[in-house]
This record gives sequence, structure tokens and C-alpha cells, in this order.
Amino acid sequence: MTTNDPKTVSLDNPSTEEANIDELTEDETTLSYIEEIETVIANMAEEQKVMVAQNEAGHLWKFKYGTVDVYVRLTGETDDDTLTVWSYVLKLPAKNEPELMRRLLQMNWLSTMESHFAIVDNQIVVVATRTVAELSPGEISRAITIVATLADDNDEPLAEEFGQ
Repeated sequence: MTTNDPKTVSLDNPSTEEANIDELTEDETTLSYIEEIETVIANMAEEQKVMVAQNEAGHLWKFKYGTVDVYVRLTGETDDDTLTVWSYVLKLPAKNEPELMRRLLQMNWLSTMESHFAIVDNQIVVVATRTVAELSPGEISRAITIVATLADDNDEPLAEEFGQ
């Protein structure tokens, strides 16, 4: 006859064996930010074409998604470093710029999620940026996906209505 003799385990002081298992599991499942970014991009890039650059400023990836080029920059892997994702959607100057700016501000209110429209290098971009502190793989994937999708969904309609 077998008896169930449950053992009490303190959650405050796990046994050495449990700690070792947790450490091994953590090591096996933890990917670097670079590996996570490359995994996401590999699943999104058309024809698997990705340009990669690395210098003292960090890593930069460029890939095609639909009708837009998407850029991903990781400045490093410390808490103070940043992940920035952006895509150009419209060159300026544009027709009826006051109406364009109004439309973009309205879209920034609820439809861009963690990203937003901005002006960079005299162009309208969709951009998302955050520090690397406590950055999860899901957040990396979400930032890249949101920027790529919003840019691809909006570049042609904006160009048609406001392009020169």
C-alpha cells in the first residue's frame, strides 16, 4: 500500500535542487535581445531578405514588410539601452499638411497602440521606442509587428491623399 506523504516546501527558501533546476531552465529558455529580434524579423521579412549592420552605436536591421522598409535599432543590452523600431510612410512636404497633421494626431490617439506617427528627416514615420529594462520577447515582437503593420497599412493611403 502506498501512502501519500506530502512534503512542505518553503517558497521563501527553495531547496538547492529546485534552485538548480530553475537556473538550468532559465538558461535554456533565455534568448538574447539580438536573437529575439532576429527571430521576429525572420518570420516577417519578405523573401527572408534582411540587412544587418553593427557598430559602436549598436545593431541595426532593415527588412521589407509589404510596401515598406522597417528598421530596428538596438543600442545594447543594458537597462539604459533602447530598442527603436521605425518605418517611413510619407515624404514631406505634402499636400494639405494641416489636414495631414490633424489626421496623424487623431490616429496617434487610439489607433497606433504603443507606437506613434512622427516626423524624422522630413518624412512621416511610424515609430516605437523603449528602454531595454525588463524588455520581454513579447514586447520585442509586438513593437516590430505594430510598426510594420501600421506603416504598411497607412503608407499608400497617405501617399494617395497627401503625397506630392
